[in-house]
Amino acid sequence: MEYEAVIGLEVHAQLLTESKIFCSCSTKFGSKPNSQVCPVCLGYPGVLPVLNKKALEFAIRAALAADCEISLNSRFARKNYFYPDLPKGYQISQYEEPLSKKGWIEIETNGAKKRIRITRIHLEEDAGKLVHEGSPTWSYVDLNRAGVPLIEIVSEPDMRSTEEAVAYLKTLRNILMYIGICDGNMEEGSLRCDANVSIRPKGAKEFGTKTELKNINSFKFVQKALDYEIRRQRTVLESGERVMQETRLFDSTGGITFPMRTKEEAHDYRYFPEPDLLPIVVDKDWVEEIRRSLPELPTLRKKRFIEEYSLPPYDAVVLTSTKDLADYFEECLKHYDRPKVVSNWVMTEVLRELKGESKGIKEFRIRPRELAELLKLIDEEVVSGKIAKDVFVQMASTGKSAGKIVEEKGLKQITDTFEIEGIISRILEENPEQVVGYKAGKEKLLGFFIGQVMKATGGKANPGVVNEILRRKLSEV
Repeated sequence: MEYEAVIGLEVHAQLLTESKIFCSCSTKFGSKPNSQVCPVCLGYPGVLPVLNKKALEFAIRAALAADCEISLNSRFARKNYFYPDLPKGYQISQYEEPLSKKGWIEIETNGAKKRIRITRIHLEEDAGKLVHEGSPTWSYVDLNRAGVPLIEIVSEPDMRSTEEAVAYLKTLRNILMYIGICDGNMEEGSLRCDANVSIRPKGAKEFGTKTELKNINSFKFVQKALDYEIRRQRTVLESGERVMQETRLFDSTGGITFPMRTKEEAHDYRYFPEPDLLPIVVDKDWVEEIRRSLPELPTLRKKRFIEEYSLPPYDAVVLTSTKDLADYFEECLKHYDRPKVVSNWVMTEVLRELKGESKGIKEFRIRPRELAELLKLIDEEVVSGKIAKDVFVQMASTGKSAGKIVEEKGLKQITDTFEIEGIISRILEENPEQVVGYKAGKEKLLGFFIGQVMKATGGKANPGVVNEILRRKLSEV
């Protein structure tokens, strides 16, 4: 029997606030364990939480970017469960009255576009972290993350392949980073994904029994975990057994999933309204103000890059992969208005340097104006394209301008036809056999002669002038 997958994702995104959602403790990553805590996030008796307004604003930004309906009246709820990293014995989240619902984002896989529906986006606090390293018999609790503000983005089960699930997660991450509310760092836990997956006979309308895969922290692992789980469920059904509804963990080393616990239902958490927080009442004018502050989102920006700059779709996808990279590209165009040339340099030279330095575009030494100045030197035939790439590397390592490097290193392109003609004459005299071969029809030897000229001039001879004079001289021999 042929089966199809049914996949829905629950994504937890940490909001880029400086303080926690209900207290003033720092959210900075990597601090000494249990150094960013207070009576509120530790759940001491008698303390009262106070909602962080910036966290609420960021959650509304996310909801608007995903075309959700904003609830002007929502409220928090207590999600009750026991775990060592949950100091209060419950998590403050939202349940029956979430901040937003009924949204969507568009994904693209293999050239086909598809709309994935968003069930809800709501606010909640993070739990702490269990640290298992350092002792064979003990686990340690670090509560620095307890109370860190999160939004949970719950999709409908609209994905039918692991490729669609990864495309959805990448698209969502890009949107959250574009609107400036999450850094998208999956390794540090700023973006975490739980996946609900089931399979059913192809063409069936009823859903199969789902399993939940918890806390997957990379795109590669999301795809691997889902691929394995789909295969596992198919094997279970084909052997005549039933899939158990349960929560499973992914072992990235072995590439397998394994049971963690039976899957909880909502009633297991005994949700009830949070008594220590007032309902959230959002002003409609404030929502519209936030809507107006949203930047151009990646899908629209990609479309504009294709239409306005006549870029190939591939270029537009790469350039809009982050807001900072797209901004860098457009800033460069203000100083050098040749979009495809700039695109080629950004996608090859700039991204290669960034990868080698493990830096973001904001820390890159070559600013857009300086890259534009280098490209102008090529157009003005001050340097060749090959020399320009060497100059670019030196600009990135030293921070010097293109003009200064060209002047200091003596890299200015040789365009003097008399000087080039003399060099070519000498090279033809030194290589009579190759000249005879070229005259006999071996036209590929032209590349040999060009290479010799470039070697003799240190790559500084103007390629166009060299080609023209070479052809003329060879025809005269």
